[in-house]
Amino acid sequence: MTIWKGWLGGWLPLVAVVASHPLSVAAAVTKPSPQHAPAAKSAALRTPQLDLRSSSVVVMDESDSSVLYSRKADAVLPVASITKLMTALVVLESHVPMDQMIEVSADDRDTELGSTSRLKVGTRLTRDDLLHLALMSSENRAAHALARNHPGGLNAFIKAMNLKAEALGMHRTRFADPTGLSSRNVSSASDLTKLVIAASHDPVIRDFSTHRSYAVPVGSQILEFHNTNTLVAKPDWDIAVQKTGYTRLAGRCLVMKATIKGRPVVIVLLNSFGKYTRVADATRIRRWMESLKV
Repeated sequence: MTIWKGWLGGWLPLVAVVASHPLSVAAAVTKPSPQHAPAAKSAALRTPQLDLRSSSVVVMDESDSSVLYSRKADAVLPVASITKLMTALVVLESHVPMDQMIEVSADDRDTELGSTSRLKVGTRLTRDDLLHLALMSSENRAAHALARNHPGGLNAFIKAMNLKAEALGMHRTRFADPTGLSSRNVSSASDLTKLVIAASHDPVIRDFSTHRSYAVPVGSQILEFHNTNTLVAKPDWDIAVQKTGYTRLAGRCLVMKATIKGRPVVIVLLNSFGKYTRVADATRIRRWMESLKV
């Protein structure tokens, strides 16, 4: 850096100046040694910057639980349909018959935000099909029907969700409904890494959440549903488990575990402000990981 060039060579004249200007002594004494400046600059150039648009973020290497990047990791925020990963865990750990037929009822309609559904009241599907649609295409009526048909009913199901959160050490997390439509479903990015890891250990959740599409009979029709996460269709992504979420209060959310440079990486992105921001942020994280010299 040219600011240091000739500084040592000009030491004697500098002493004379300092002697006549005492206030300059601190500045002269605390200047960094010139040989350290190029090393610091070189280290900065070797560390790529990560510029993300999501307001709360955690990037974690699951293999050693090291946090590679975080921003407002402990902020408690609405999580929208990320909720459905917990819904799936409770359903599967209840050991209820997955081939049991369940009918979508008027009670499963969204009365909170008024969202629509392709599953009409009266639709009959297996518990397995409903779970598939809840995880892959974030079907709210499917998730609610699963909870409503839990042993003990909806309230027992929500209690089980919160007990599971406590068991996972998700101390900033609370659930009030099984779909994520309620703004009272809250968590932190740090807590959600624990949910993603737990979900990734279940083969059914891994399978259902990463399918590109799935077709089910609804009335006299066969309806095809698609994954809400476009990244599952990208051949350059190796995603083990994922879930998206959106409400006006929660913003765009995305959680997933993916293999990047041979490392199992958990990514949590909350409150992304644009429609495509969460996917763009995930792509930025992958490129950042691929550029790291580790």
